[in-house]
Amino acid sequence: MPIIAHFSAIRYDLIMQINEFFIVFPEGDVQEVQGRLPFNSLVDMNGNVLYPPLPTNKMIVFKVDGIKTEERTGVSETYHFLELLSAEELLEYVR
Repeated sequence: MPIIAHFSAIRYDLIMQINEFFIVFPEGDVQEVQGRLPFNSLVDMNGNVLYPPLPTNKMIVFKVDGIKTEERTGVSETYHFLELLSAEELLEYVR
């Protein structure tokens, strides 16, 4: 006796969302980074989060000063605006 299978038509609406993350340097240059950065976090030139205490105040360090997300169909772009910290400002984050 043959087995007859009945498959009902199933419709899958796959919504693919692409998330892109960028850092925006004070002079306006934009660079893509791996993921979301916390507000007020300290980051290096590549967007890597730095955790205090820092080894010295003589390094290039930015602070995430603002975050803006723009969403379009299928794409979400998050921009992290950076502020350059001076050596004097970095003293509070040094050992």
